[in-house]
Amino acid sequence: MTGNDLRPVLLCVGGHDPSGGAGIQADAEAAQAAGVHACCVVSCLTDQNTRGIVRLRPQPPEMVAEQCRLILADSRIGALKIGLLGDSRVIRVLCGLAAEYPRLPLVLDPVLASGAGQSVGGADLVSRLRDNLLGHYCTLATPNLPEARRLSGCEEPDDCARWFLRTGCSWVLITGTHAPDAAVINRLYGRDGSRREWSWPRLAGVYHGSGCTLTSAIAARLVRGLALESAVAEAQAYTWECLRHARRTGRGQLTPNRR
Repeated sequence: MTGNDLRPVLLCVGGHDPSGGAGIQADAEAAQAAGVHACCVVSCLTDQNTRGIVRLRPQPPEMVAEQCRLILADSRIGALKIGLLGDSRVIRVLCGLAAEYPRLPLVLDPVLASGAGQSVGGADLVSRLRDNLLGHYCTLATPNLPEARRLSGCEEPDDCARWFLRTGCSWVLITGTHAPDAAVINRLYGRDGSRREWSWPRLAGVYHGSGCTLTSAIAARLVRGLALESAVAEAQAYTWECLRHARRTGRGQLTPNRR
């Protein structure tokens, strides 16, 4: 079998959530639902349940890099999805990997807080995301509005988006899950000046892993060959249905049903 015969797969780098609601388990489930196999590298172990994160346990950056390189050398990777990092030091090795594979779409979920609101990204992590990963290598970033504000220093979604695009990021999807609006409004901005907006009925409850699900669903569709705007549109519809059928697996937040 030649390299061209291999089925494209998604490489995910992110945190492990032992409750199964977020992180690499969410990545793998969302990819599988899209008909895509996911290879997962753990950047950070966590002590958490559906009520929130108690402790982060970042993994050695060299281990993350070595595991990624082994997968990249063996499999036909169609996209790279990055989620929770937990430690700014791993950004250097991920930038190195991205530089080695410049044609590989890189989809970044810049996780700076848990679904329950605990901070998982200090000032150094924010700084390195801004100065290194976002501008030089990122195809699409998917921050929620608080994350977009923290990274950009701006307030309004349009202003946040302009900052992201000025860094060199090709596309940015700013999600409205944390906004006070009656509907969830997601806005996609392109470096070509394009802007699209989607409005989704706001569901009752708080959800654990919705950002991981959305970003991985987009990345999986890029692996399948969809154009970015189509991948974003399809992934939103899929994620909304996952949330609409969410399950309660603990006493805290609801877990999306990603089947």
